[in-house]
Amino acid sequence: MISQTLTVSLAYGEREISVELPANRVTAILTSKEVPAITDVEDKVREMLDKPIASPPLRELAKGKKTACVVISDITRPVPNKVILPPLLHYLEDAGIKRENILILIATGLHRPNLGEELERMVGKEVVDNYRIENHNARDKSQQKYIGTTQRGTEIWINKLYLESDLKILTGLIEPHFMAGYSGGRKSICPGIAGVDTVKIQHGPHFLEHPNADNGIVEGNPFHEEALEIAKKVGVDFILNVTINKRRQVTGIFAGQLEKAWEEGVRFVESYVKVGIDAPVDIVLTHGGGAPLDATFYQTVKGMVGALPILKPGGSIVIVSSCSEGVGSEEFRTLLWQSESLEKTVQRMYDPANFIIDQWEVEMLAKVYKKAKDVYLYTDGLTPEEIEHCFVKSTKNIEKTINELLEAYGKDAKIAVISEGPYIIPYIKYE
Repeated sequence: MISQTLTVSLAYGEREISVELPANRVTAILTSKEVPAITDVEDKVREMLDKPIASPPLRELAKGKKTACVVISDITRPVPNKVILPPLLHYLEDAGIKRENILILIATGLHRPNLGEELERMVGKEVVDNYRIENHNARDKSQQKYIGTTQRGTEIWINKLYLESDLKILTGLIEPHFMAGYSGGRKSICPGIAGVDTVKIQHGPHFLEHPNADNGIVEGNPFHEEALEIAKKVGVDFILNVTINKRRQVTGIFAGQLEKAWEEGVRFVESYVKVGIDAPVDIVLTHGGGAPLDATFYQTVKGMVGALPILKPGGSIVIVSSCSEGVGSEEFRTLLWQSESLEKTVQRMYDPANFIIDQWEVEMLAKVYKKAKDVYLYTDGLTPEEIEHCFVKSTKNIEKTINELLEAYGKDAKIAVISEGPYIIPYIKYE
């Protein structure tokens, strides 16, 4: 008797990869609930600017203001800037702020700048041609200003251009985040436009090793609490955050006061991204999020962490990710290459004197191996040597690797597929 197979599709860069699995071993294919797209996004944006959440209309906030700073996410986030930025920018001009006094500031965090054709793909030619756009540089202290410390003692260094603007607006995307619970809102400030001296503390092991610094958790999450405190101290006049569905269509627009508008967006996202299964599995098949997120191994770690809640201790993760831009930053690459073991590397991170930019992603990779026995990576973007240094195993044949794992785990072994990678939050229903 020939066993039946089940074909699943996984995002891989700009395309998809099809994988055939033995149907009787697949316990679940996790996907978010269907959410209808908003058909008139620009009209809805304008409506929310006039009738925001827990805030006066943006027009009132803009009265008497001479300059405005609009913070946007960088290329690693699939924010639909082309449809939400034009109505916001035109609205500010209609409210009396001259075009030449409106600054678009890209919240790069510690990522590279977005320039040229890439920038045009992000925001559209009209915006590139008509507005001033600057990339935040967390490593250049001359671009930052010190404004004090948080209750936990973190020094707050923030982009001067933002601080010097009369009207401060954050845009972004609300989606699951493996450290902050959910992205959007306060994250546009820290790490978005914060200096490295601020980011390195908030992204240190004293925050990230906390059990609540995880996907989908807001209450009691020290990473979230620190980011929110910093945003409040810095000052945020208004936010415009959106949600999207699996087809990257806008499903919700949440504009208004920093906390209230973001919290309403989070409740909306939670209603469709949390997906439960009955019991943990031996093997989780997932992906790195597709383009633009899976361009580096650095970002691919998010997909691995996202698989942990439904993986049995000692189970295996199989992940596909294009890694079209390679491993990641030079600092991240160097730290991986120099690490004898992930555990020892994380222990060294507790001493601030050993700080290296992007160390937190190594720490999150170490978190994966606290539960998983193995991680198998399918990619065309890394060499065999690079894969070895990344503490994962290479697979060039996903079906073969999964069949070998099934044989190793035994006749009762099961697979779960996370069809949307890090964009959904899996959980066990009956724990």
